[in-house]
Amino acid sequence: MRTPPSDGARRLGRTTTRRAAEAVARAIIHVCGWLAIVILAAIAIFLAWNSVRAFGEAGLGTMLSETAWYPTSDPGKFGMLPLILGSLFVTGVALAVSVPVGVAAAVFISEFSGPGVKDVMKSIIEFMAAVPSVVYGLIGVAVVIPLVKDVFALNSGMTALTGGIVLGVMSLPTVISISEDALHAVPFDLRQGSAALGNTRWQTTFKVTVPAAGSGIFAAVMLGLGRAIGETMAVLMLTGNAAVMPTTVLESVRTMTGTIAAEMGEVVQGGLHYSVLFAVGLVLFAITFTINLAADLVLERQRKRWRR
Repeated sequence: MRTPPSDGARRLGRTTTRRAAEAVARAIIHVCGWLAIVILAAIAIFLAWNSVRAFGEAGLGTMLSETAWYPTSDPGKFGMLPLILGSLFVTGVALAVSVPVGVAAAVFISEFSGPGVKDVMKSIIEFMAAVPSVVYGLIGVAVVIPLVKDVFALNSGMTALTGGIVLGVMSLPTVISISEDALHAVPFDLRQGSAALGNTRWQTTFKVTVPAAGSGIFAAVMLGLGRAIGETMAVLMLTGNAAVMPTTVLESVRTMTGTIAAEMGEVVQGGLHYSVLFAVGLVLFAITFTINLAADLVLERQRKRWRR
């Protein structure tokens, strides 16, 4: 006759099962963490592998320094400098729009709005982040292009300024959300200490809270910059796509993302032009990776600062 297990044996069995489940969960989490790194490395390797022909025949230094982008001429000219400058012009305008508006909005939401207003504004910001970029592009075509053309008396309103304004609006959710989180993370004791010294709410905000959240706000700006420089559809619709060296933001420009999107469908797979477009993508990947890495380092610095 079989003897039933004792209570101690049952507890030991449950403990063993729980430990085995925890070990499996830890293993899955570790694999997922490493998988993200492997995917990122695979993207870089994939871009570099497809850029090998461009590096060998056109040369990375030549592509980065030349000012002529005539990929269909014989021989083809693949100077990326107009594309890089076009991306920087558009991104610069986007930052000029998104940083002051975004930081001011974050300060209002974090420091001055009531709970009801804060919830509504955060919901609107989250909705803005979910709007497809092509919708922003359509609004830019219908509203911003005619406005820029009339205000500056231009022949065409498809300029770096137009693309930058729309990209600035598109970057606002990123800047506002992360800046508001940084302001919210500032210890309440600092606000109370400032108020105890006789400072008003405005003085506390701009002399204590905002400086204390400075590194987080900087990270928000960097991530907004990464959002702007990596955008494709809106700039393709709004900037005119002229691959020439720009001198002002009132000229048509072509960005790196716009070039890849416009030309990839027309090139011969495996050809030199095809490889050069991958090299453009690799340069863009390096820029955005550097920006996001810098933002992450700044955010980590802030976290360590407030753990003390």
